[in-house]
Amino acid sequence: MSEASTDFKTTADLAEIKRMIPHRYPFLLVDRVEDMVEGKYAKGVKNVTANEPHFEGHFPAEAVMPGVLQIEALAQTSAVLVSASLGLIDKQALVYFMTVDECRFRRKVVPGDVLHLHVETIRGRGKVWKFKGEAKVGDELATECVFAAMIVPPEGA
Repeated sequence: MSEASTDFKTTADLAEIKRMIPHRYPFLLVDRVEDMVEGKYAKGVKNVTANEPHFEGHFPAEAVMPGVLQIEALAQTSAVLVSASLGLIDKQALVYFMTVDECRFRRKVVPGDVLHLHVETIRGRGKVWKFKGEAKVGDELATECVFAAMIVPPEGA
């Protein structure tokens, strides 16, 4: 990762996200990344829609996005940041959760909401990265947590 890389992409649409992380429907939980600073932070967006499969059972009478999926959406946003920062686009790198700490759920997330995913790097060295994440709907905090993940680049990368 270079400090002021001139070719670092600061945004990513869905097609670019699919080139950076291995997740696919129904488990791809970030629709776009609107702002990234290499190695520092990323701001992603998840459009919450009623036809997502988890809403069928969580809960049938009142659809609520599971908190663990909100955390996963934050993690996927951070994986895009790490992949872009380390130049691992099209490399099929995997990112594995290591820890989730200080997690709080503040607000329900329901179909029709736009979930804004803010991740900030606390520590990013080698394969292990630690982040502070916040998921918001408008100005309202829905979820906050600190999490760590390990990136496993493909052989030869």
